[in-house]
Amino acid sequence: MDQLFERHPELVEVWSAVSAEAVRVMSPAAYQAYGEGALALSGLGRGADPVRAYLEEMPEVVREVGEDVLGDCTGAALKLSSMTSGAVIALLLASLPTAARRLGDPDLVRGYLALLHQLSARAPRGLRPMLQNIDHLLGKLTLSGLRRWADFGIEAYRRDHDNLMRYFALQSADSQAMLQQERRGTLFVDAQRRLNFYLRALWGRDFFLRPSAAEHSGFWPYIDGRVVHLPDALDDRDGVSGFDLYKAMAAHMAAHLAYTRAAVPGGDLAPAEKLLVGLFEDARVEYKARAEFPGLGKLWGRLLALPRGEAPAHPTLPLLEGLARALAEPGHPTGDAELDRLAAEARATLPAAQDDAKWSLEMGRRLFVWLTEQRRMPSLRLLETLDLAYRDDNRVVFEFTPPLADESDGYVPARLRQRRRTVSVMEMVNEIDCELAGDDAQEIWRLETPFWLDQEATTINELEGTEPVVGPFHYAEWDHQVQLYRPDWVSVYERRQPKGPPADIDALLDAHRPLTRRIQHIIDALQPQGVERHRGLEDGDEIDLTAAVDAMIELRRGHQPDPRITLRHVVRRRDLAVVVLLDLSQSTNDALPETTAEGAETVLDLTRQAAALLTTAIAGIGDPFAVHGFASDSRHDVQYVRFKDFAHGFDEPVKARLAGMRGGLSTRMGAALRHAGAQLARRPERRKLILLLTDGAPADVDERDPRHLREDARKAVEDLHGQGVQTYCLTLDSEADPYVKRIFGDGRYTVIDRMARLPETLPGLFASLTR
Repeated sequence: MDQLFERHPELVEVWSAVSAEAVRVMSPAAYQAYGEGALALSGLGRGADPVRAYLEEMPEVVREVGEDVLGDCTGAALKLSSMTSGAVIALLLASLPTAARRLGDPDLVRGYLALLHQLSARAPRGLRPMLQNIDHLLGKLTLSGLRRWADFGIEAYRRDHDNLMRYFALQSADSQAMLQQERRGTLFVDAQRRLNFYLRALWGRDFFLRPSAAEHSGFWPYIDGRVVHLPDALDDRDGVSGFDLYKAMAAHMAAHLAYTRAAVPGGDLAPAEKLLVGLFEDARVEYKARAEFPGLGKLWGRLLALPRGEAPAHPTLPLLEGLARALAEPGHPTGDAELDRLAAEARATLPAAQDDAKWSLEMGRRLFVWLTEQRRMPSLRLLETLDLAYRDDNRVVFEFTPPLADESDGYVPARLRQRRRTVSVMEMVNEIDCELAGDDAQEIWRLETPFWLDQEATTINELEGTEPVVGPFHYAEWDHQVQLYRPDWVSVYERRQPKGPPADIDALLDAHRPLTRRIQHIIDALQPQGVERHRGLEDGDEIDLTAAVDAMIELRRGHQPDPRITLRHVVRRRDLAVVVLLDLSQSTNDALPETTAEGAETVLDLTRQAAALLTTAIAGIGDPFAVHGFASDSRHDVQYVRFKDFAHGFDEPVKARLAGMRGGLSTRMGAALRHAGAQLARRPERRKLILLLTDGAPADVDERDPRHLREDARKAVEDLHGQGVQTYCLTLDSEADPYVKRIFGDGRYTVIDRMARLPETLPGLFASLTR
């Protein structure tokens, strides 16, 4: 950035204001591209305004639609530089947050940039006034509507420059009339939040909704990789509002995700045959949804009963539309006796086959054979014009990769969640009925100061609930399918660590006395050595007399002297803070594979030994460090324990907590890394390190997709790197190379094949990482 500030010194303050936010929302690679884009714009010679707009607006764009559009935005600005002024480029960049917020999809943002580029080539005079009114235009138009509105103005006023500018500035009657003509009933961006709440209220889980440009009359919504793609706008239809249409579409597609367990085997099906199979699969998932939520049947029934929008292009189409309604409404006539019998048979067999997608395959094939034999089969092009107002294109039926929907994601309704409050002593005394709370308590009260119960020899806070916690701390989680964060998705609670006998740790250190002596040599090599003198510098603090005399001799001899004649005194100290993060999942209770005898050591025993020895080593060096552990029971309960914090010495309480270490539950690694990084972010040291010790891949009870938590852990590592926190993984899983390399990167992990070597390996590894 130094080159950028040399060109535009006035941008130093802008950069200091936006850089923290940019680091927070961008990965290290995107952050680097962000800086390179600003430098490229500064080299255009169009002044500081475009660069200022780029620096200020791009973090907001990345937050709205992801960092993949960063290069597209930079490229669009660079392309416009040969066609227009710097002020217009600044207007383009300033419009991008609005476009990202209103369009809501990276592909639509790219379409918006392409539209501006086309407009700059076809009607450059209209670009500035349109960008000045872009908030108003995108507040009423979809991207397709904006394109049609712009095309009309370009064609109508191609040779009338004054009226062209008035049109794009929304100052002419034609412009306002065209705006009203292209305005759609309900925009997706205005309905998205309510749709998310609606689906979550029904199924108690989140669905990812994104808009798609419905530029043609034959557009069908679709599901692709867990993401529900809906039209970017919907008009009211025959008394049904656009929002109700959105609700019906979203609920129908969510039913596919919630009630589908495996893809229909359709490799040998013709496209027309797949469409007919989809009619029965729609009926199957809607049957299950109506059984659970009867109100959905009324919503879908209204839409199935709507009259056709236009005359059918083939006589079979109304029959198939009648069949779709007959499958949902018993007794409704299809218009053909044979189809009525098929619908009745399907309705009779559906309750027993409601969880079997093969039922849809069999019934769809029978319908296809019957239509073919009767010579009543329309072409695929005509079949795609079926007027089923809220149905999708059913590609998910044949491309389903289980499990897309997770019914056991652990979602707890807000009304059932336990609240925790801090109250005064008087409120506790006056209001409490029982000093102990169970798992079903609606509220748990904590006192500001300890209140002792003499008969229990303890405090109310220590007895409160099943286990006192600190938190929750909410963290986002990365969804690799949609390349977006799930905001506030994971809840981390800091649990109180049970204590064990401190003498167990002393005995452990005594048993490893030879190894302790070797660790002492490591400590001696790593301790700061005081002041060092660095010679041979051009910009040191003082003159190095020996080097200066040598330089004068060279001058007298007529030779060019060495200019490095200064030195600097440097105080050598280790400016480092470390969090040692221990995986305490259920697998740590397994016995070591090297031994099979009864009472053999477990992975947890080795973890405890390694933590104690490493704590001895780091305490001897003097680096500030903490030893923490984690385990998880779904995204709603990531349990985080502190064995030793930065302010603690290696004293009796710390040894007691290490002795009480226990394993259980699962491994939600990304959330634990983020929470450990949050502890390090408050430290003043320049270097920060998380040393993670684990025995397996990230996993949890509410995630069946093995990639999800691995990709989230990878993203957490990237985010921490952007915050200046380095991570290193020491894994005991001999099969870990494929996934641990992707999560932590080359050279940032070590696989220990023989677990028994862990206690002696960990201190040496720490020494090599922190020299």
